[in-house]
Amino acid sequence: MDKSLKNYYIIDFDSTFTQVEALDELARISLQKHPDREKIYQKIEDLTNAAMEGKLSFRESLTGRVQLLEANQDHLKQLVSRLKKKVSSSFSRNKAFFKKHADDVLIVSGGFKEFITPVVLPYHIKKENIYANTFVFDEEGKIIGYDENNPLSSEGGKVKLLKELQLPGDIYGIGDGHSDFQLKEFGMIKKFYAFTENIERKTVAEKADHVTPSFDEFLYVNNLPRAISYPKNRILCLIVGDVPQEAIQVLKKDGFSIRHKTSFEEKYVADVGILLLGHGEKLEDEKLKRAVKLKTLGYLGSSRNKVSAEICTEMGIVLFDDPRENPRNAQFIPKRMADFINKGDTYLSTNFPNLQLPRVANGHRLIHIHRNVPGIMAKINLIFANHQINIVGQFLMTNPKIGYAITDVSAEYDKQVLKELKQIEHTIKFRVLY
Repeated sequence: MDKSLKNYYIIDFDSTFTQVEALDELARISLQKHPDREKIYQKIEDLTNAAMEGKLSFRESLTGRVQLLEANQDHLKQLVSRLKKKVSSSFSRNKAFFKKHADDVLIVSGGFKEFITPVVLPYHIKKENIYANTFVFDEEGKIIGYDENNPLSSEGGKVKLLKELQLPGDIYGIGDGHSDFQLKEFGMIKKFYAFTENIERKTVAEKADHVTPSFDEFLYVNNLPRAISYPKNRILCLIVGDVPQEAIQVLKKDGFSIRHKTSFEEKYVADVGILLLGHGEKLEDEKLKRAVKLKTLGYLGSSRNKVSAEICTEMGIVLFDDPRENPRNAQFIPKRMADFINKGDTYLSTNFPNLQLPRVANGHRLIHIHRNVPGIMAKINLIFANHQINIVGQFLMTNPKIGYAITDVSAEYDKQVLKELKQIEHTIKFRVLY
């Protein structure tokens, strides 16, 4: 990004800032007692998708949906409380970005201010930076239409709005629909990011400058402040063999990039970050030794004589299995793996000192895995002292072979610190969690 110009971030609301399409949700509230509700829900959903994929003009879609709603002010109140719980998780955890860039973020949506404003205001987004449609109500508070003079109510409305706004700088657009892509198509923005955390519209994703499966990914590629240092969609999670769908869902829901294969294919060895093996699978020592990015390995059953715990330990790979061949529910092992990636927890690991950690607020968590030799913690803390970094919390657990040190530091630090921590003698693995 060009630092000499101011950057603006145009963010869509439905299926982007929130996980759902608000008008679809409003229909579910307002029509819940209607005898033909299922048919009407489907009609509304079809109209939404037709517009999002560019198959129907936005105005036709909007008029059709509003007419079918039969909604009023009370229904809107219920909708707002529902939407507040449905903010997309990657937006929800990045409040710090919105606070820091409050002047640069605009919500631009074909949705309606009546439900958008109360949902986005808690994220430090300024009221004057919310651009959306407005409903027209009758005397009893029933929705009877919308302001048809608002550019956002018509086809190409986002393009018209940005022409009017004349923002002085580089503009980056994030959204899931055709109307978001149009901003790029008409040269109104520098880059368009297709947001696919909630829904992937192939016709939109194909035309995007970058497909962003989460807001973390957008912040990462643009080197902006973020809650997670490395987006989970960039961590390759390989699942091998007979693994129940509910186990896979745990990792999928967490946002990892999933591949499910019948064997540990050679092309994945160098890049795999998470590996979950089905019962009966065997992992060759030589392949394991070359899996240099592997952070955690799960085994559904006992891994004895199937996976070398010793090599895992030497490489700083946290191993989770069911050593007594007494399998717990299918979600147990994947949840342990996700907790290690997300928080650094090694609770019930086979080969690592067991550590359960509180989540740190407004800071960064650094994980340092090293051989258990004297003096490592002194070296770690000397680096923090030399860089005048405030340590918020520190945890160390050891077993005869390794030391597992977690340091929570206050938010600001020099990237040189990370380099120096990696270079400490006897370091096995080092990473920043968030």
